[in-house]
Formats: sequence, C-alpha cells, structure tokens
Amino acid sequence: QVEEADDWLRHGNPWEKARPEYMLPVHFYGRVEHTAAGAKWVDTQVRATAAGAGEARGAHAVPRGRMRAGAATRAAGSPGKAQRCSVPPLCSQFFEGKELRLKQEYFVVAATLQDIIRRFKASKFGSTESVRTVFDSFPDQVAIQLNDTHPAMAIPELMRIFVDIEKLPWSKAWDITKQTFAYTNHTVLPEALERWPVDLVEKLLPRHLQIIYEINQKHLDHIVSLFPNDVDRLRRMSLIEEGGTKRINMAHLCIVGSHAVNGVAKIHSEIVKTQVFEDFAALEPEKFQNKTNGITPRRWLLLCNPGLAELIAEKIGEDYVRDLSQLAKLHEFVDDDLFIREVAKVKQENKVKFALYLEKEYKVKINPSSMFDVHVKRIHEYKRQLMNCLHIITMYNRIRRDPAKPFVPRTVIIGGKAAPGYHMAKMIIKLINTVAQVVNNDPIVGSKLKVIFLENYRVSLAEKGSPCGTRCGEGIST
Repeated sequence: QVEEADDWLRHGNPWEKARPEYMLPVHFYGRVEHTAAGAKWVDTQVRATAAGAGEARGAHAVPRGRMRAGAATRAAGSPGKAQRCSVPPLCSQFFEGKELRLKQEYFVVAATLQDIIRRFKASKFGSTESVRTVFDSFPDQVAIQLNDTHPAMAIPELMRIFVDIEKLPWSKAWDITKQTFAYTNHTVLPEALERWPVDLVEKLLPRHLQIIYEINQKHLDHIVSLFPNDVDRLRRMSLIEEGGTKRINMAHLCIVGSHAVNGVAKIHSEIVKTQVFEDFAALEPEKFQNKTNGITPRRWLLLCNPGLAELIAEKIGEDYVRDLSQLAKLHEFVDDDLFIREVAKVKQENKVKFALYLEKEYKVKINPSSMFDVHVKRIHEYKRQLMNCLHIITMYNRIRRDPAKPFVPRTVIIGGKAAPGYHMAKMIIKLINTVAQVVNNDPIVGSKLKVIFLENYRVSLAEKGSPCGTRCGEGIST
C-alpha cells in the first residue's frame, strides 16, 4: 500500500455553496477562570471556519449544512499549531498525532454546534420566551446522531455553550443535552473505542475536561445510589479510566450523554447490550436499541446490477426502487424454479464480467464458476485478514498434498486499506500479496484456488464485485 496526497477540493465542490458570512471561531488551549458569574474559557488560540451549504441528492433532495475544516482560517496565538487542523492526521500512536486528531474532531464538532445554535436562535427571532425557557424546545427541533465516538466531544461542548454562554442551570442543560444526542456504536472490540489521555484533553480543551469530570461525578453518584458499596461497578462504568495513564472513555461519555444507543445489526446490538456495555444496559435497558444498516437500491441494484433490477421489476413492478419493503413480494417466488434459474443466470453473467476485469487488472485467470470467497474490510488485526491468510495456506497445502482429491474451486478475494501509520496492517497486505503470488503461479494448484488482493478498494470497484452475489462472505471479525 502506498499513500498519495489527494487534493480532492482543488476544483471546489459543485454540491456546496460557501457561506463566508457565517464565520465561526473555534477555540483551543487556554485556561479556565471561575467567577461569581460562572466559568470562562480564556487566553485561547482561535481558528475560524466558514459554513458550507450543500444538498444530498436522493429520491427526494434534502438540504443540509455542514462545516469543513480549512474552508477559511484565522489563527491567533500560535499560527502553526492552529493551522495544522486542515492537514491529515499524523500517526496517532505519537502524542503530536493524537493531539492533531483530537483537535480535528473537536474543530468539526465546535463549528457545527455553533451553526446549529445560530439557526435555532434565528428560528426563535421575535419570541417573547426568556433565555431560560427558549431552549426547552431544542430537542424537538434538533437531533444529533453521534456516529461512533469521534464526535463525542459534542456532548461537553453543548454543555459548555448552555452553561457558560447561555447561563442555563446545569440540570436543565444536561436534560436538554441528553434528549438531543443519540449514539451509534460501530465496533464491539474494546480496544477500538476511543480513549483520550486526560493530560492531552486538559492541555487542548481545559474547560471540557472540567465538564466531563462533573458529568462523571453525577453519573457515579447515581450508580452509588442504586448499587452501594459496588466499587468494581463504579470502576467499570466510570468515564475516567484510572489504570496507568488516566484516560477518558469516549464510548462511556456517549452512552451517558445520549438518550438512545444503537448497534447496526441485530446480533451486533445484542452483543453491545449483553457484553460490551452490559453494566450500562442494566442501568438503563430502555436506552439500548437496534438500527440495522441499510443500502440504497439506486446505487447497489439499479446502477451496478441492472440485470437483477430488471428481473425483479418484471416480477413485482418498479415501485420497489422507492419503497424497499416491496421486495418482500419476492417471497412468492422462492419456490419458482424458473425465477431461481433466471437469478442464477444473472449472477453468473456478473461473475464472468468481474472475472474478466480481474484478469485484465491482475493478470490472473479466474474461473468464473468457482466459489467467490470475499473478505472486504479495513485491514486490521481484529478484522482477521491474517486468519484468512492462514486458511488460504491450509487449502493450498491440502491441494499440493493430494491434487487428485476433489476440491470445490475457490477464488479468494480480499480488499481493504490500512491506516497510513499502522505498520502491522501493511505487513498483512504484504503477506496477502506474497501468498497470492505463490498460489496463483503454482501449476499443481491450477484453477482450483486463486487469490486476489483488490488494490485501492473503493466504491467503483465494489460496484463491479457486489453484483456477483458472494457465495462465501468472510464475517470473521472479532
């Protein structure tokens, strides 16, 4: 894997319109002053961002607004430190890389929340409500979904705005904040959940650390009231991990600061509830839900698999494109031999096309009638591409030992990218390609087993492979 700079905004974005009139300051570093009027974050370094208005085009256009780091910049204090927000993050195993990553995550959060507050206040223009009641309807008009732990700083940031700037009482601000946020968990691997060092947060966002400590104290007080003398439970559920370097568990912050928590598949959500966050689910079982990830039929059926789309339309009509629930009508054809054969024919035609593409790109002749064994994930130790490699080697050795023994022809297709600073992941890519070179060039193995590593895996490549209807999908992540 080789990384190259991608200046993807060099020609601008045709779907966005710059709004320089809405310049928003984002603060870093500094210190906190406590006065009779409350806490104040002072002596900060300031960076500015401009809003961009854009549209997401689907079956119906939905207007949206978002912030983009680097759209406009203005630094005070240390220009170098502030301006580095707009460059890709360094390897996050080093302190400077961690600092930049956290800075970027907070930058987007702070700018977005300021814009949300601005628009909310604009909607209340002319209202006779007091400052203390005007935000009562905030959760009715604003819903913020935390997509994994990366935007978790939005919780203390919204609390900072409500308490320090809008002067709301803590309890009222916390109630509004919890009603506003919901959290989507994407991984059940504890090591993959973000944990920021306390000393880093104290340096970069001192006021937010104080707010997180206050949230944690009230959270632990509540646990003590329900489970007195259960010290182990307090340790497991604390937002602050005390062992070794003190760290903030961002997943715990997301759960405590949200009114709903969901996984992205039924089995995933069950593991989240019964294993990963078992203590939290015991405390608030009604908070944990499931929201199964879906797909858009326009791209993954109409666009990249027109043969299957046409076949489905012949059976149930074309309305399913706008109403996926109509695909349930296909249950009527489960025992229809003709329909099953037609689906198999479309699938085989797609496999032939993909096999020709792979042969052209990788100079490896693929048997289109072989079982396509597909493993497409980001390259990571817990995604277990290494285990898949060991299985490939095992199959290869079995064929070599007894070439005459029956073996279902198999094409193993592995795709994904490694993080730039993740050395082990890059070594796994090297291993896959080395194994492929041996297997694909062994005349004894022939067409029984082939291995392909899809370079630069991307949507356009997925559009070529997905219509093949994977016979064996490697769902082997921990």
